[in-house]
Order: sequence, then C-alpha cells, then structure tokens
Amino acid sequence: MILDLLTNSQRYRGLHPGFALAFDFISQNDLAKLPPGRHAIDGDCLYVGISDELGRGQPAARLEAHRRYIDIQCALGGNDLIGWRPLAACSQVADEYIPERDIIFFQERPDSWFTLRPGAFTILFPEDAHAPLAGAGAVRKAVFKVALQWHQ
Repeated sequence: MILDLLTNSQRYRGLHPGFALAFDFISQNDLAKLPPGRHAIDGDCLYVGISDELGRGQPAARLEAHRRYIDIQCALGGNDLIGWRPLAACSQVADEYIPERDIIFFQERPDSWFTLRPGAFTILFPEDAHAPLAGAGAVRKAVFKVALQWHQ
C-alpha cells in the first residue's frame, strides 16, 4: 500500500505502465467536475469510477480485496477513512469472489486506519485488503482501476 500526496505522484509513475496514464489523467482533468460513473481511459486496462457516497462508519466498513486490478483512490471532497490489513492475514471469507466485480469480502477487521484527504492518493495492490468509506459524512472520490495484466 502507498499513501502520498498527488504532488509526489511522479515517484510512482514507473511502478506500472498504467500509473503514469492515471496520474496524467488526474493532472489533465478536473476530477471534481466529472459526473458519477465509469469513465474509460484505456479500455478495460485503465478506467476511473467517480462516486458520491456516505461514510458507513468503522463497524459497517468491510475488508475487500481485488485480484485483477490495482486501485488508485483519490478523495475529491470530504475525507475517506480507510481500513487496511494484509491480505495474507485474511482467511475468513464473508462473500466469495465475484469475478465480474473483481471483489472478495472478508470477516476480519482492519489492523490500521488512515484518512484519505483531498490532494492525497492511495495505491492498493491485490495483497492489500482495505475497508473504504469507514468514516462519517459525504465523500466524493475517484477510484482508478489499473489492470495487473497490462494489454495482454
């Protein structure tokens, strides 16, 4: 997992071919003005979902993980409290893997929590189980989905 400010995104561009495209998209577009929904950037290899949601609170936030995509999450408005736990420490499946949504849920609770504020981003790899929207209040966010198997 990576947590940093968008002003430092150049440090991470070389980690994956999709990261540079995602950070270019962020710098060239006003994400706050994009309507909610899915926006294609590079087909199924890279897209962004814009959402307006209410925080669920820590008790209701569930750990999730992905197999085919890396998340780059950015808070656009409001603060998003996110829980984290290594996937290797998750063994109690709450909901089986849903391939069409690339998501699996776990019963365990996060080991740690962090607040994602506007101007910051987090990169969550498949080995990072995470529980988003664990705070209170409205959150507008962008979630970039970066395919692990890039153009294959």
